[in-house]
Amino acid sequence: MIRTMLVDDEQAARERLRQMLGLIPGLEIVGEAADGEEALQKVAELHPDLLLLDIQMPGCSGLEVAACLPAPRPKIVFCTAFDQYAVDAFEMHAVDYLLKPVNRVRLARSIERVRRDDSPEAGAAVERALHSLRARNTRLLARCGDGYRVIPQQEAVCFLSDGGLTKLCTRERSYVFDPTLNDLEDRLNPAFFFRVSRAAIVNLDCVSEVLPQAGGMADVILHTGLRLEVSRRRLKELLERLSGQEPAHDGGQP
Repeated sequence: MIRTMLVDDEQAARERLRQMLGLIPGLEIVGEAADGEEALQKVAELHPDLLLLDIQMPGCSGLEVAACLPAPRPKIVFCTAFDQYAVDAFEMHAVDYLLKPVNRVRLARSIERVRRDDSPEAGAAVERALHSLRARNTRLLARCGDGYRVIPQQEAVCFLSDGGLTKLCTRERSYVFDPTLNDLEDRLNPAFFFRVSRAAIVNLDCVSEVLPQAGGMADVILHTGLRLEVSRRRLKELLERLSGQEPAHDGGQP
């Protein structure tokens, strides 16, 4: 039985999908969501096997929802009315998609593909497709109480790894954030964000001072007054990035 969740801001679209899916054996609809924040909450509660996920939604897109889902991620079939760049990127065999209005035959074919597609290679293809799309996303979803807040990337001052948790810090407050710093390095725009150590990524526009320390280390001071350590291997590249130079990468780890 494939436990399925529907995510679309249009109730009529969800009802249409529900009716068509009701004719497909071996499939159970366990929940619905009308926006990205609600989708993330319900995925955490219901643990569906499959998401039918609309791309164009107010607040945050389906691509942003997919990028924020923690592992293990449910299988995803995207729905889109006109987002041709996404259709091109998925290349059918990486991540399936449905063009709106959804056709019953095409929907059944997509569900059959989900049933068959259990190979590790398929999962890797999904990750590659999502990775290629994450750079297009300029918003982040952070936990705020029982819900999520949509935060534009430029409002993030830094990201910290603290006691096994990731924290997103803005000028006003900090939020618990699901992705790890390693995940964030793939998602954030490298023109504006830089990983200064294993424990921190900073917004370069929020750096006010770099203070060299003994032993080739340094501290960075952010506009909020927060002081963070810069690893020895990262200091030279940080200074190059702040001066607008193109750094020469040596493959070193933070």
